[in-house]
Amino acid sequence: MAHLIAPSLLAADFAHLANDVAMVERSSADWHHIDVMDGLFVPNISYGMPVIAAIGRHASKPLDVHLMIEQPDRYIQHFADLNAAVLTVHVEACTHLHRTLAAIREAGMKAGVALNPHTPLHSIEEVLGNLDLVCIMSVNPGFGGQKFIEGTADKVCRLSALRKEGQHEFLIEVDGGVGRQNAASLVDAGADVLVAGSSVFKAEDPEAEVAVLKAAGTALVQ
Repeated sequence: MAHLIAPSLLAADFAHLANDVAMVERSSADWHHIDVMDGLFVPNISYGMPVIAAIGRHASKPLDVHLMIEQPDRYIQHFADLNAAVLTVHVEACTHLHRTLAAIREAGMKAGVALNPHTPLHSIEEVLGNLDLVCIMSVNPGFGGQKFIEGTADKVCRLSALRKEGQHEFLIEVDGGVGRQNAASLVDAGADVLVAGSSVFKAEDPEAEVAVLKAAGTALVQ
């Protein structure tokens, strides 16, 4: 399977959000990536339900919602009602991760878990069979435009090996500092979904930049 591109709307122009959503729709991107931040789990606050509902009215491609919030269980049904296709929670924010993942699936969404850069892979080994997606953070969450943390590709490679060993089918997503300079190496390591924010929305031609990322490493995964 060719890898997917999920432009992060956190880097979009919020004054012209509908235009940027339309750009993603026209492009070869696959998902809209939506970062929800509460100012507690991470220091920043992004956007809430009304904005996501507005995005959904302009989007036909799946909504990939990444919750960087405390007590995410409180909002699972809300995001299902907003037609989120994938709902990702942080392992660091979940006291009962297995229960949370089950609730996400029961609400009709694909269940994802995100790991901060310092969080080891063994923290999710017991729930790998309950996952549809694992998001490897390649920056510390909370702000867009951060520098990619070297060593992320190795973490992706090790997770890919765990997936193969356990015969799991979850997707591996990488989020943070992703661009044309590292996309091919991440795909080569086993990444299935690349989240790209600033590298897309700050590009001179965002649609063309999506195409570059979509083609990155293609020869490696055919």
